[in-house]
Amino acid sequence: MRHQRAGVHLSRTSAHRKALFSNLVAALFTNERIRTTDAKAKETRRLAERTITWARRVGDVLGKKPERRTIEESARVVHAVRMARRIVRDRGAVMKLFDELAPRYTGRNGGYTRIVKLVQRPGDAASMSLLELMPEDGASAPKTEGKSGAGGKTAGAPAAKGSAKASAKGAAKSAKPTAEPAKKPRAAKAK
Repeated sequence: MRHQRAGVHLSRTSAHRKALFSNLVAALFTNERIRTTDAKAKETRRLAERTITWARRVGDVLGKKPERRTIEESARVVHAVRMARRIVRDRGAVMKLFDELAPRYTGRNGGYTRIVKLVQRPGDAASMSLLELMPEDGASAPKTEGKSGAGGKTAGAPAAKGSAKASAKGAAKSAKPTAEPAKKPRAAKAK
């Protein structure tokens, strides 16, 4: 029985699991969306939301300049950074968390991420999901490129500004009819 045993094992050792989820949360903070299996996405969401909460709780102190903070406020920030570094070992991801993501979620109590189900992975039919950070309350939701399931670990990266010419080329390319080679009929097996 697994009474009061939180988290998933994923057929990995504890050190492998910790490294896996640390890398997934760091990738989520860096890219703001990742494509992974359902089980990994659910566990990554649990850890990411906890880490964002640590950063959000000191959001009022982060608005001040470091030299203007009291000793207690500096201690709160150091403690929050250390707690975040327990889960996310990537320094750049932690800096983005405290500089950009924490101010984004100051008015929100939880629910910083969402999971969008995708189609099954072709190789092993694993159910896939897109784990992404929620946009700011005033901003529009980022567009998901679809549920095709194709692509790398991150999906749906927003297009760069001024890429209207590139998208027009892509639309012209897709409008061209493509000639598919004729399929040969299978020969019946002799018994």
